[in-house]
Formats: sequence, structure tokens, C-alpha cells
Amino acid sequence: MAIWHGNPTLEDLNQGTADCMPGYIGLEITEIGDDYLVGTLPVDHRTRQPFGILHGGASVVLAETLGSVGANLVVDTEKFYCVGQEINANHLRPVGEGKVTGTARPVHVGRSSQVWEIRITDSHGKLNCISRITMAVVAHGR
Repeated sequence: MAIWHGNPTLEDLNQGTADCMPGYIGLEITEIGDDYLVGTLPVDHRTRQPFGILHGGASVVLAETLGSVGANLVVDTEKFYCVGQEINANHLRPVGEGKVTGTARPVHVGRSSQVWEIRITDSHGKLNCISRITMAVVAHGR
């Protein structure tokens, strides 16, 4: 049974991120599971750092986007919205080309906060970054 409030579509999610940072760097949400989201990010001129490998900040953009989108899909957005409070990322292995794939899953979904874990792998399935984001659940009008 899905944890989402409503019936999100990939088209709607990607349209919502098209005209801001995720869209500018080629991030695409590719899968909506019952309790997870998957997205990809190209490793190219937009996302590499000067040494030719994926910029750690680009990994964090992928993690934060998936965690934030997931958190907001869990709540009734007529009453609440979710904003990031804290994010961390451990960069475990460099990626120089191809694309990376992030999978976000909730660790805790509460009334006032959520915690999501995002695992980012390279095109060979090797873990290159693990991230955790804490989201505040805020009532509209507060």
C-alpha cells in the first residue's frame, strides 16, 4: 500500500522541477514506488567539479530533491508543506561519467518531522553517496 497522499505521476513531479536547479542540471525523477522515489542525474559538464568527477553538491541536489519531493508527497499539501532542516552526505567513491541514480526512502514519517535516506549509486550499481535529510512538516499559515 502506497504512503503517498494522492496519486503522483512522474510527469507532474518532473514538471515541478523543470524550471529550477534540478531541471537545469538534468535531474529526472524516474520511478515512484509504494514507499520510495528514484531519480537520475547525468555526470556531465553541468555536474562535474574541476577534477572531472561528480561534484558533491550535485549529489546533494539529487538527495535533497528526492527527499523533499517524497516528504511533500506524504502530506496533504492543502494543509501542510515540508521544508529541509538538515542534510548530510557521505561521498564514498568518485564517478567520472555516465549517470548516478538515487533512491529515497522514509526512515521516519511523523506529524512534525520526517527523515529520509537517499542512496546514490553509479551506473554499475556501486554506492557512491549516502545521504540523510530531515524535513520539517509545517502547517500553512504558520
